[in-house]
Amino acid sequence: MAGGSDGAAPPVVAEILRGRAPGVDVLVESRIRGTVVGLDPTGAVLLAAGDPSAVISPRSTVKPMQAVGMLTAGLDVVFGATPVGPVGPVVSGVSGGGSGAAGGAAGGIPPELLAIVASSHSGEPEQVAAVRAVLAAAGRGPSDLACPPDLPLGRLAHERHLAAGGGPERLLMNCSGKHAGMIACCVGSGWPVSGYLEPDHPLQQRIRAAIEELVGGPVTAPAVDGCGAPLFGVPLLGLVRGMRELALAAAGPAGPAGAGPVGPGPAGTASPRQRVAAAMRAFPARVGGPGRPDTELMLAVPSLIAKDGAEGVSVAATSAGFAAAVKIEDGSQRAAMPVLIAALRYLGAFGADPAADLARVEELGTPKMFGGGAEVGVLRVVLSPGA
Repeated sequence: MAGGSDGAAPPVVAEILRGRAPGVDVLVESRIRGTVVGLDPTGAVLLAAGDPSAVISPRSTVKPMQAVGMLTAGLDVVFGATPVGPVGPVVSGVSGGGSGAAGGAAGGIPPELLAIVASSHSGEPEQVAAVRAVLAAAGRGPSDLACPPDLPLGRLAHERHLAAGGGPERLLMNCSGKHAGMIACCVGSGWPVSGYLEPDHPLQQRIRAAIEELVGGPVTAPAVDGCGAPLFGVPLLGLVRGMRELALAAAGPAGPAGAGPVGPGPAGTASPRQRVAAAMRAFPARVGGPGRPDTELMLAVPSLIAKDGAEGVSVAATSAGFAAAVKIEDGSQRAAMPVLIAALRYLGAFGADPAADLARVEELGTPKMFGGGAEVGVLRVVLSPGA
C-alpha cells in the first residue's frame, strides 16, 4: 500500500498498551500504521490520515458493490422475477448500478438472501442454509461453486464443525454466498456457469462496471481474491464514497400512491443500491456473524452499514451520509474496527443516530489486552488528521 502523498509510510493510527494493570506501569508494546478517511454528510473529506488517494486492495469490503452488480445481471430472475430491462453484455455507460434499469425486476431475491450474497459469512447453520437456498433457486448445488473448500470462518462454527468430524467444504467458505449469487446470475441471464470467475465473463464485466460507477472512476491493478473471484485496486477514498452511496440509498424512494418508503424487500421501485443497503441493515447477522466486527457494529448502530475485508480493510457509512474507511498497513485485523469507530466518532456519526447503542460502540472500539486472564492493557486509537 502506498503511504502519504510524499511516499512516506502511513502514520501511526493505534497503539497496544500493556502494563501490570490498566493504567499501571504501561508500556507501548506495538504501534500500528494505517490510512484513514472520513466524509461528512455532504460527502466532503473531513478526516484524512495518510493518503486516501492511494490505491489499496479492498478485498471483501467491495462485496456489497458486487451484489449491486449482480442485481443488474439477472440475480432476480431465478427467484421468479420478470425482468423489466435487458440483461446482456455490459455496454459503456450502462451498468444499472444506480437506476436499476438494467436487469431490474418486480419481485426477486428476498432481502435475507441478498444479505448472504453480500456477506463474508461465519459458516453458521442459518448462513449455510441461505447459501443453499440461493443455489437451489438457480437449480444448482455446492459442487458448482468455484470458491476453494474451507472451514467455517467463525470461531464457534469452526469448532462445532471440527468436533462433528467435518472438513473443508466449498459451501463453508466465507465467500460462498457471493459465489452462489454469481451462479444464480449466470442461470438467470443465460450465461455459462462454467468460467463464471473469468474477468471477461459477461457477469464479471457487469460487476466491474457497477463497482466503477460506485467508486467514481476506473478500477486498476486487476488481481485474484482469496476466493478466486476477480479483484481490483481502488483508492481508499473511492471505497468510502462507494459505501456512502449505498448507505444514502438505504431508506428507499417513496412508494406508490403515498404508501411510504420502499422497505428492504425487492419489490416496488427500489434500486439495486437501495436493496443491498436495506438488506444489510435488516439482516446484519447474515453479513458477518456472531461476534464479527461488522455485524456487531451494525447491530449497535441501526442506521449504519459496514463491511470488513482481509488485510486490515474496513468501511462503514450511515444513512445520514457520514462514512469512513480504514486500511491497516501491515494487513492485521485487530486495529481496523477500533480505528474505524474512532473515525466515525470524530465525524459525529453516532450522535446522529438516536438508536445507537453508544456503550456497545465504546466496547467495540476499545479492545482490552489480557495477561493471566486479567485485564492489563488496551488498544488505543491515535488519530492525527492531516498526518
